[in-house]
Amino acid sequence: MADRTELPEQAGPANHDRQASTRFPVAVDAALRAAGWQPGRWDIRQAEEWADALRSHASPAGHQHAVFPSAVEAWAEFGGLHLTATAPGRQIAPAAVRIDPLRGLHLARTLADLGRALETEVAPLGEEGDGQAVLAIDTEGRVYSIDHTGDWYLGPDIDQALATLVTGAQPARLTSA
Repeated sequence: MADRTELPEQAGPANHDRQASTRFPVAVDAALRAAGWQPGRWDIRQAEEWADALRSHASPAGHQHAVFPSAVEAWAEFGGLHLTATAPGRQIAPAAVRIDPLRGLHLARTLADLGRALETEVAPLGEEGDGQAVLAIDTEGRVYSIDHTGDWYLGPDIDQALATLVTGAQPARLTSA
C-alpha cells in the first residue's frame, strides 16, 4: 500500500471565494471585504464600549436603550464597517450601510416603541445611507430599518439583512394587525 500525500488547502482566490460564498452572496461578500470585514472578525472590546454608552444614555423623557447578546454579537463582528454596494439593486437601489449603534443613540423611545409593537426588545444597529434610516436588531437577531416612510423588516438575522440592503432586495414593510 503506497503512502498517500495530502496536499494542503490552497489559500488562493479560488478557495477563498468558494468559502466566502457559503455565508454571503458574492456581492455582499465583496462589499464586506472592501469595508474591512473578514471571517473571524470579532471586536468585543468596541462592542462593549458601545453597550456601555447605550446603557448609560437616557432620553430627556427617561427612555433607555435595551442591550442584549444578539446586538452585542452583531456589533462585535460588523461594528465600524461602512458597506457600499458595487452593483445595481435587484428591486430597489442598494443602500450604503454603516454599522455603528451610536447612530441610533437619540432614538431610544422610537426603538422602544418598535419593540413594544413587536413584543420584543430592539437595539440600534447602525444606519442606511447618510442617516436616511436607522437600523435596529431585536433579541432574536432579526433586523429592521426605520425611516420616514415606515418600519421595514430586513431579515431574520444580520447576514440576510446585509444581503437585503447591499443587493437592493425589496424589504417587507411592517404593518399593524
